[in-house]
This record gives sequence, structure tokens and C-alpha cells, in this order.
Amino acid sequence: MPRAKNLPAAKRRKKKMFQAAKGFWGMRSNVLTVAKHHVDKARQYAYRDRRNKKREIRALWIVRINAAARENGTTYSRLMGAFHETGITINRKVLADLAVTTPTAFTALVAASGVKKKTAKA
Repeated sequence: MPRAKNLPAAKRRKKKMFQAAKGFWGMRSNVLTVAKHHVDKARQYAYRDRRNKKREIRALWIVRINAAARENGTTYSRLMGAFHETGITINRKVLADLAVTTPTAFTALVAASGVKKKTAKA
């Protein structure tokens, strides 16, 4: 009796792998064993970076808020501390957007928080 290889299923698996490796350079896109390795590695990076993206975006918001806060004579940490003391609950995403799109509204928030201005050292 001849050996059954289940060719339709094997072909489907190979086709899925090559489809996932589409756009890869050189043998990574057209040699099955190499493509498997690089598709697996790409999926690991994608999994990791979906989590890292959230950290990077939050860090960007903080940088933007700090830059706008310094234009208003204070720092990020003093501003956030003043927001917590006065009970102003506004998240960093919205705060960063205000700092970039409408600086006057951000300045009004800084004034409402009653934050102490940073003084230059003599």
C-alpha cells in the first residue's frame, strides 16, 4: 500500500506560511524552512511590540505635557502634583492633545491648578 502524505493539507500549510512571509527579502520569502523561522520571529516581535507601543505612546504624552508645562513656567511633576491636589482629573492623552492643539486651554488648566511657578536660581 502506498504511503499517504495528505498533500492537500500540506500544501495549505505551506501556502499559509509563504503568504505570511510575503514581502520578506531573499530566501526568507521562498524557502519553507527559512520562511518558517522568520515568520515565527516576526510574530514574536509583533506580540512584544503591541505591548511596548503603549509604553512609548504614554512616554510621548509625558514629553509633550512637560514641554508645554515648561512654557508655562513649571515642570511636569509639579503640574501633575498640583492636578492631584486640586482634584483635576484629566488623563495624559487629553492633556497632551490640549498642549499641542490648543495651548490657551492648557494654560488655563495650569492656572486653574494653582501650580507654583518655577523660579530661576540666583
